[in-house]
Amino acid sequence: MKYRTIGTDPQHRRTVSVLSLGAMRFGTDTDEATSFAVLDRYVEAGGTFVDTSNNYAFWVHGSQGGESEALLGRWRRSRGIGAEVTIATKLGARPLEPATTFSRNVEGLSAAVIREQAERSRERLGVEKLDLLYAHIEDTAVPLEETVEGFAALVGEGTVSLLGVSNHWTWRIERARGLAARAGLPGYEVVQAHHSYLRQRTDRPSLRSADGTQGVVTGELLSYLRAEPQLTLVAYSPLLGGGYARTDRPLTPGFDHAGTPTRLAALREVAAETGATPNQVVLSWLIGAEIPVIPLVGASSVAQLEESLAAVDLDLTADQRARLDAAG
Repeated sequence: MKYRTIGTDPQHRRTVSVLSLGAMRFGTDTDEATSFAVLDRYVEAGGTFVDTSNNYAFWVHGSQGGESEALLGRWRRSRGIGAEVTIATKLGARPLEPATTFSRNVEGLSAAVIREQAERSRERLGVEKLDLLYAHIEDTAVPLEETVEGFAALVGEGTVSLLGVSNHWTWRIERARGLAARAGLPGYEVVQAHHSYLRQRTDRPSLRSADGTQGVVTGELLSYLRAEPQLTLVAYSPLLGGGYARTDRPLTPGFDHAGTPTRLAALREVAAETGATPNQVVLSWLIGAEIPVIPLVGASSVAQLEESLAAVDLDLTADQRARLDAAG
C-alpha cells in the first residue's frame, strides 16, 4: 500500500492509504458477513481510509440511512479497530422521512443539523471523534456563514478532526474556505467529487441545480486544486459502477459524447500493454496524476477488492500516461 497525508494542522492531519474503501452498500445490499470480510481484507492489505455517510443507504429499504455507519461501528468494535483506520462520513443529504428515491426533502446544512447529525454519526460509529466530516451536498437555503461556523465549532470542541466538502460548485467551496480563513476558523481540507478517466458532461440540469451537476470534477475544479495543493481530492465512483468492464452496466447518458470512444480505445490499449484490467489502469491513472487523487472504490466481494488493491502497484510509464491524457 502507498500513503499520503490529508489535512495541514499537525494536531488533526491524518496519513491515509491512497486507495479509499467505500462502505455505501455495507449493511444493506452487501450483507454483514461479506462487508466484514471486505473490510478485513482491506485493512490486511494496508488500507486505512474508509468512507461512509449518515444517509447510506436509505434507498435500498426505504429508510433514512445510517445502516452503513452502524455496520462500521459493529465492525470496529468486533475487531478492536481504533485510530489506525480513518473513517470519513458525511451529513446534509439525509432524507427527512423514509424514502426510496433521491429528492430535495433532506436535512440540509444548518448549524443545528450539523451538531445533531454529527452526534448521531459518532454514536453509530462508536467513536468519540469523527476523523473526517463532509458537507455532503449544497444547501443554498442556509447562509454559508452558518454552515462554516457550524462545522468549525465541532472541530473546536474536539468532536471532529478534519472537514471536507462534497458535491459543491467550486465557487461555493472557495467562498466557504475564504469565510473560514478570514474568521480564523478551520475550513474544508478535503474535496470529494465524481472523477474518472472518462469525462462526464456536467451541463445538463440536475435534481439540485438547473445549472448542471455540482458533484463532477471539471477543469475549473482541477485548476483550483492545482492552485491549492494543500487540498486533497477524493474521487468517488471512479470505476463507473462497473461501466468499464461489465456489459450489463452501460455508461450513463452523461458520457454520450464524441470523446468517450477515443478515451476507451486508449484505455484498452494501455490495459493490453500492461496486462492489467481497464479498472486497474483507471485507478493507477488517478493515483499517479499530476494533481494527486485518492480513488474511492466500492466492493461487494473480496475478489472485487483484490482487483482494486492490485492497481496501487501498477505504475504507468510516462508514455502511457501521456497517451491516456491526450485521448479524446
